[in-house]
Amino acid sequence: MAEKVTLEYKGHPLRRKDNLIYYGSMSDKYIAMLQITETKKVKDMDVATRVVVQLQLTDPELKSRDRVVKKTEKNSLYAAMDVAYVWLTRSLKTA
Repeated sequence: MAEKVTLEYKGHPLRRKDNLIYYGSMSDKYIAMLQITETKKVKDMDVATRVVVQLQLTDPELKSRDRVVKKTEKNSLYAAMDVAYVWLTRSLKTA
């Protein structure tokens, strides 16, 4: 029987749906959402060249626009993940 593998980055879970990456756990107060808005071809692979990062509250009672705490745009997925990690870690420590 196959075991379900959960992807993680620096101790927080990752979930991907198309061009959206959710970083963190919905059971926590905050998550980071990364949206890949632009890519370029490098050999046979699409590489992200523009990624919008949002730190969001997970409260289902709030409207989606009211959940956004911080927002930025980065030129690579690595830079976006780095910002998301810092924001998420700091926010969860103060929560």
